[in-house]
Amino acid sequence: MPRIGSHQVPTRTLLLVGVDAMAIVVPLIAATALRFPESAPSVLLALGSWAKLTLVTFVYGLSLYFNDLYDFRIVKSQSNLLLHMLRAMVSAGFALALLYFLAPVLSFGRGVTLAASPFIFVLLLSWRLSVSVTNLLARGDERVLVLGTGEAGISLVRHIIGHPEYNIKVVGFLDEQGQNIGKSLVNPCIVGAAADLEDIVAQHKVDRVVLSLKDRRGSTPVRELLNLKLAGIRVEEVHNCFERISGRIPLEHLSPSWLILSDGFRKSRISLAAKRFADIIVSSALLVLVSPLLPLIAIAIYLESGGPIFFRQTRVGHRGLEFELLKFRSMVQDAEKHGPQWATKQDSRVTRVGRFLRKTRLDELPQLINIFRGDMSVVGPRPERKYFCEMLAEKIPYFNLRHSIRPGLTGWAQVRFKYSASLDDAKGKLELDLFYLKNLSLLVDLAILFETVKVVILGRGAQ
Repeated sequence: MPRIGSHQVPTRTLLLVGVDAMAIVVPLIAATALRFPESAPSVLLALGSWAKLTLVTFVYGLSLYFNDLYDFRIVKSQSNLLLHMLRAMVSAGFALALLYFLAPVLSFGRGVTLAASPFIFVLLLSWRLSVSVTNLLARGDERVLVLGTGEAGISLVRHIIGHPEYNIKVVGFLDEQGQNIGKSLVNPCIVGAAADLEDIVAQHKVDRVVLSLKDRRGSTPVRELLNLKLAGIRVEEVHNCFERISGRIPLEHLSPSWLILSDGFRKSRISLAAKRFADIIVSSALLVLVSPLLPLIAIAIYLESGGPIFFRQTRVGHRGLEFELLKFRSMVQDAEKHGPQWATKQDSRVTRVGRFLRKTRLDELPQLINIFRGDMSVVGPRPERKYFCEMLAEKIPYFNLRHSIRPGLTGWAQVRFKYSASLDDAKGKLELDLFYLKNLSLLVDLAILFETVKVVILGRGAQ
């Protein structure tokens, strides 16, 4: 996946991708040499052959990605590995067969790809099994020391403890005045005073110092922090650390000064114009692509529950302006006759056709019209109803910041969170929306679109 904010593709994932490429290319070259023994050198040196190799590698790589085989929780799980690998091979084979049927010129000919497939499967599976058995790509935990006993730092440590997949070990806290050494705040205790910073970093072999001071005036060991930074120890503010590891900006303890002074939240006219241009191109292309499905969906809805086919609802969009959102109707008629309600899991108001449409996200297709006419964007915070916006703006700080850009068909919150069914859920989604606003770019949008396709294909998060 492309970089999202401070998230970069881990070195371990890049290594997996590189070895996967070799495991795909080598059997293809061998199969080509066997199928064309007399002309193999000229065939393999031809530019067209390398283009075909690149295409097959790309298709297999996408299939591995969409089947979670770059997720190290799957790579390490032998019980799930075979199932995911089989699913990836079948989907890659189907995609290549379709491509070769539509454009035979892309094929190597004489069943080269088919002959190479069993060997590709064996190499990809055995490589991942070796990773699982030997912990070949295992890495040591990053050792983190929290300077200060502020509430934001305590919340960060709680979050880290709840996510062992981060591979982070918290050494402990340093008390500002050194008066509570030995006291337990979460699980790691206060291991020293701020004045002992350099000695404790050396003693515990700390990799990163996170600043969470209750009051920085007169209590920040500036000289010691500068020495550590020059020595190669990473120094980071607590909000930046939470954002980097979790992909969200926590509302708890968030201050206006951090929002104002932090990097990001930049929306230049050029980037917004490029985003709008991309919206027009993508929505136009998708409307043409899905046009054969639209009448079939309409007929299915009408046969089950009659009209209307479309669900129209006023939503709050860019700069707080209202617009009419379009969806295929997935609920019974008059589903909100008793007033607005949040969607919930196993919602009894959803029809049988509607449940299928929601699971496959086909009910969202009419919103491509909203995108084309400028009400929405392809990627952005999901639009809410005015009733919920007013309620949430009163109870959640910074809620209206999400209206600083056009709402989206999909977004960072949509691929990382479930449907909002409570105030706490709405807070969680806003934290993800703020992260997206801070890191807004076309590259981030592309990464979110990849994740969206993955969510749709695997049917995750639908209700």
